[in-house]
Amino acid sequence: MKPKVTMIAWNQNDNYVVTAVNNHLLKVWNSSTGQLLHDLVGHADEVFVLETHPFDCRIMLSAGHDGNIFIWDITKGTKTKHYFNMIEGQGHGAVFDCKFSPDGQHFACTDSHGHLLIFGFGCSRPYEKIPDQMFFHTDYRPLIRDSNNYVLDEQTQQAPHLMPPPFLVDVDGNPHPTKYQRLVPGRENCADEHLIPQLGYVATSDGEVVEQVIGQQTVDQDEPGLEPSILDGMIRQLQLEQDQRTGADQESAPSAPQNGEGTPRRG
Repeated sequence: MKPKVTMIAWNQNDNYVVTAVNNHLLKVWNSSTGQLLHDLVGHADEVFVLETHPFDCRIMLSAGHDGNIFIWDITKGTKTKHYFNMIEGQGHGAVFDCKFSPDGQHFACTDSHGHLLIFGFGCSRPYEKIPDQMFFHTDYRPLIRDSNNYVLDEQTQQAPHLMPPPFLVDVDGNPHPTKYQRLVPGRENCADEHLIPQLGYVATSDGEVVEQVIGQQTVDQDEPGLEPSILDGMIRQLQLEQDQRTGADQESAPSAPQNGEGTPRRG
């Protein structure tokens, strides 16, 4: 096998360069002279993650498709910490990306099974207030393109950025309790009854009927502090009203509004 470099990273002060090679070795080089200083052995598959510590020039993190995460002291060529991403009943999970926090006290990794792994110092209590499985109910909804080549949600025919805030569900699509729904931006101040999704039944392309979250319960828009109800078809109705107003404006000359009132215009 011809060796190929898969990743390259400079350390924090640029004195060293670390390269990942497809023979599973990491090599530490002097960035000024090009001299090979160390071979770092430990990975058993290709490495596509190399991250330097934000302020400690000795520390480099590596992670790969073998599920291994290493923290190296590249000045000595030794491993400081090691973690193997074993998933019960499914073998190991390949690590796809890692990033340090700005203070260097934590780092987070994502793997091939959709897990977010958080490592660091201190207490894990802040993370206990969120569920283990968090997906938006719209994560895997199909998209289509309209006549202008703009992207629309296939089910509601709305532009994704105009759709209401999604609901948090588990891996099977079951909605989480209302206390978790408030973690979604846009739902922080909703009453409990407005955080319960409506479930509908949608036919798939093979004729199978599946249960799916289709919207939220109607909210009285006169109640202060609650977000307005945005249900399927509302965006199309607003567009229709706008088109009607535009057509009326073209048929008659515009007149100055009286008493501070005029035709509502789109913001």
